[in-house]
Amino acid sequence: MEDDAPVIYGLEFQARALTPQTAETDAIRFLVGTQSLKYDNQIHIIDFDDENNIINKNVLLHQVGEIWQISASPADKGVLATCYNRTSDSKVMTCAAVWRMPKELESGSHESPDDSSSNTQTLELLCHLDNTAHGNMACVMWEPMGDGKKLISLADNHLLLWDLQESSSKAVLSNSAALEGKGQLKFTSGRWSPHHNCTQVATANDTTIRGWDTRSMRQIYCIENAHGQLVRDLDFNPNKQYYLASCGDDCKVKFWDTRNINEPVKTLEEHSHWVWNVRYNHSHDQLVLTGSSDSRVILSNMVSISSEPFGHLVDDDELSDQEDHHQEEKTKEPLQDSIIATYEEHEDSVYAVECSLVYRNQCRGGLRSCSYQVVQFMLYKNR
Repeated sequence: MEDDAPVIYGLEFQARALTPQTAETDAIRFLVGTQSLKYDNQIHIIDFDDENNIINKNVLLHQVGEIWQISASPADKGVLATCYNRTSDSKVMTCAAVWRMPKELESGSHESPDDSSSNTQTLELLCHLDNTAHGNMACVMWEPMGDGKKLISLADNHLLLWDLQESSSKAVLSNSAALEGKGQLKFTSGRWSPHHNCTQVATANDTTIRGWDTRSMRQIYCIENAHGQLVRDLDFNPNKQYYLASCGDDCKVKFWDTRNINEPVKTLEEHSHWVWNVRYNHSHDQLVLTGSSDSRVILSNMVSISSEPFGHLVDDDELSDQEDHHQEEKTKEPLQDSIIATYEEHEDSVYAVECSLVYRNQCRGGLRSCSYQVVQFMLYKNR
């Protein structure tokens, strides 16, 4: 496999928040949120031209506080949500809000990263997700296949379902659920499943993973001691409806079938420190990306538990007799899982990784990772 060198984009401030622009279907575009205590924070809108390895960017001011999580609307390119720190009465609160970027920036930019002559613009506040009665926000999730009008937020031990009304200028709490048990239970992360008509959400608190039905807001499964230490992140397989990936401070990545939660289907132990993020590739679910405090990003080929365990099925009309015979031999047994690539260009912990939702052709894909003040784009070729 031929690897292209990563393209590096430098940030003025530290950053941990990263997301693809979900509603964008034509360009490889990501959003990065910064963390600065002294200066106005920023959201960088970054376009990556994978044919020419060129980055274009725009920068928006996010003046309300450090950005800890960012998520983009699945239906509207210009709308996004952030979780951010705000100081009030000498206390630090993590809040959440929905924003709109300027209209002219919704479809990207043609500025190079070293072009500093442009005026930085500001986000328009659409609405706050009121967490006054519920505690600190951990994350915000959009309904994956929806019209951009439903959100779920996790605040301390509360799971909150929101309806956006009046052109997203008003957020109405439509339903909620609470963690119950001994001690001060708090959500750390969550993921909204794209399957089952978007009626299921997975959450993590401490070492436990729970599934919830968004119609009744009741728990539907619970994986206790899913990891030996804190569960950091979750992601659903986009093509296999019961498969869920998790990662945590025990340095492991685990794959679960939520119909049988007694033990994981697979476990990866390739990292040597906390694993902060796990992401499935949106088109090829055998490809799994992980980022860790060991400064490495690992791209794994988990083909044995993918939607195509015997490899890509080729149309009979496309095969010659010799190729047909070879294909029959090849598909007698499942392919083997493997590590496709390990990216070690980061000098610090990797706090966020994402896969692009856009592909120029079937053999190229874009990865992105975020390590404090460096953002790297990497290309890989599917086998």
